[in-house]
Amino acid sequence: MPDDRLLNPFYRLSPFIREYIYNHNWQSLRPVQAAACQVLFDTDCHLLLASGTASGKTEAAFFPILSDLYENPPASVGALYIAPLKALINDQFERLGELCEESGIPVFHWHGDVSQSEKDRLVKNPSGILQITPESLQALILRRHNLLVPLFADLKYVVVDEMHAFMRNDRGLQVLALIEQLERLSGSRPRRIGLSATVGDMDAACAWLSSGSDRETIAPELPPQSAVWRLSMEHFTIDQPLQEHAPEAGVEAPRGADAGYSYIFERCTEGRGAAKSLIFAGSREEAEVVCATLRQYSEAKKIPDRFLIHHGNLSTAIREDAEARLKDETTPCHTVTTATLELGIDIGKLEKAFQIDAPATVSSFLQRMGRTGRRGLPPEMRFVFREEPPEDRAPLPQLFPWELLQGIAIVALFSEDRFVEPPRHVAYPFSLLYHQTLSILSYSGELLPSELARRVLSLSVFREVSQEDYRIFLRHLIGLGHIEVTAENGLIVGVKAEKIVNNYKFFATFQESEEFSVHSGSEELGTVVAPPPVGERLAIAGRVWDVKEIDIRKKQVFVTPVKGVVPAFFGLCPGDIHTRVLEKMREVLVSGKDYPYLRPSARNRLEEARRFAKAARLSETRLVPLGGDAWCLFPWLGTYAFMACERILKIKLGADCKAVESSKPYFIQFKSKKSYDELILLLRDAGRSGFAPESLIYPKEIPVFDKYDEYVPVELLRKHFAHDVLDLPGAEKMLRELE
Repeated sequence: MPDDRLLNPFYRLSPFIREYIYNHNWQSLRPVQAAACQVLFDTDCHLLLASGTASGKTEAAFFPILSDLYENPPASVGALYIAPLKALINDQFERLGELCEESGIPVFHWHGDVSQSEKDRLVKNPSGILQITPESLQALILRRHNLLVPLFADLKYVVVDEMHAFMRNDRGLQVLALIEQLERLSGSRPRRIGLSATVGDMDAACAWLSSGSDRETIAPELPPQSAVWRLSMEHFTIDQPLQEHAPEAGVEAPRGADAGYSYIFERCTEGRGAAKSLIFAGSREEAEVVCATLRQYSEAKKIPDRFLIHHGNLSTAIREDAEARLKDETTPCHTVTTATLELGIDIGKLEKAFQIDAPATVSSFLQRMGRTGRRGLPPEMRFVFREEPPEDRAPLPQLFPWELLQGIAIVALFSEDRFVEPPRHVAYPFSLLYHQTLSILSYSGELLPSELARRVLSLSVFREVSQEDYRIFLRHLIGLGHIEVTAENGLIVGVKAEKIVNNYKFFATFQESEEFSVHSGSEELGTVVAPPPVGERLAIAGRVWDVKEIDIRKKQVFVTPVKGVVPAFFGLCPGDIHTRVLEKMREVLVSGKDYPYLRPSARNRLEEARRFAKAARLSETRLVPLGGDAWCLFPWLGTYAFMACERILKIKLGADCKAVESSKPYFIQFKSKKSYDELILLLRDAGRSGFAPESLIYPKEIPVFDKYDEYVPVELLRKHFAHDVLDLPGAEKMLRELE
């Protein structure tokens, strides 16, 4: 009879792994760990582990990986671990170091903060596990090309942690391109393991991980984690008296404070003990304001300042100090942060998280919720919505609490529908094409055009880029001097591109925030980080302006004044919001459903909004008259379909729809002399007209968004924007189905 122990994955693990499990008093393998063992031991497939935060995914992946490396030592680095953040690598470096302590399997990490001596140790004796960021892997391939074979010739596994953070942006496409290049250059054929707590469309995620590979990906079906959430949503108007949320009598509130900030302060400092929390803000600027205000409260109340800050613009020392104090269970602290503490760094025992306004995605909400609830505590998040009170006689769309509706919708989408945003498909990533073309040409040396095209376009992320597009692309780079033609008709990196490729910033594909100065004639009005495209409007210096020209190289925006007002959300595109979020927002607004996590003020605000929606018949129509010739269209579309819908009104229906102004992605206001029925027919016909996507680009518009777009031919930029950014099919479907 077969030994039952051989059927138990626990007994297939190496002795040092079993000893580690015993020492941690684990009674058995968790389901995710057992499932990972079965896939990695019994198949040759890639593996996707999608389960909740703190479910043991890291150990699940590395238990069988380390057992294999221990029993079959590779002749090079055996496992490559790719993570989006240096802080996450540092955290996992300690965890894996403890796990490997008795095995003799070394663990290395490689990023900008790692000493050269540690990197030299790896180069002298390539073995074990290497942890790295995408940018450092890019640098390794580009700068240390000669090391790839000795370092990775026998690479068996590539682990992509926090995979959801890569699946919807160019950085993820870079990761896929780098893995493929690493396989080609080193001659290895590693299996891929993806780890994520927030995967919705499992088939799409598996296809993403398998991209460019001849192996399929298996995603084991895991039992759902039973969890009770502590969730609340509170609503404040910014001019609301502090009332019961005010500081104690006789203490003056800080300048700029309001009831929302006071609520956060009171909840952070109530009770005793080593309380810890995270306070998520929507931007670095907002995080600075919130942290400064909370510190002023501490000073006013004469209590120790326990508020920290953590975001991407801070120095490494400040960020690491905040992380260390979060992990120290004896020190109370409350850290105001952006998305930098959203990912899987182990930051210890957190009591709660605060979310100021709504995150853009369900994925982001789940990650932030997952920061709490570790080590036996239930996850807890308190949403705080702060809203400017509407002005007297404000039009209907400005009477709705959009952030509150979005927050409810995001929670409901997961709790009711188990929806999480799928990967974004990008057919024409031309900014990345520039990056990888220059990278491959740099480390390969002179290449014939046909050979360069073969090496670049054979990468799976460029599978939809045509040979003709690439010819246009290369001719443009030759014209710019970024690629030069040799006497033998080969191609090399041009002098003008050498300073770009040789700069350390070249390793990253994501764009760092750059400010544009705004000019009206000879007057400079101020700066903006993300100017709207030519043809749209911008609010700055207390006035409204038409954007006439954008000089990308000089980072200048040229505007002319116009009459009118810009609604509160105009000109902002608050993240890549999925259409399902907007559809759920409509359901929240027009239904009578109760949400038990709403506090009284939030519930009252929702009921008030529902009365406005009922009076406007928003359950029956998306088009609402605002009086006179003013109209409002509520598309209930995600960011990119909304942008396409807006452009259809401006560009295709401009003769009948005037003065189009938008609050992305919530509503579009315009003026028209037509009747309701005539407008409905006009809009429905537009949904059936079969517009070419390129026809929705303004005549002088050069849609530059990504890091290297300024070096891409204009015709290709327009193609990318029309097909990859504007969701014309989504907009057309909505218009065709107008009530």
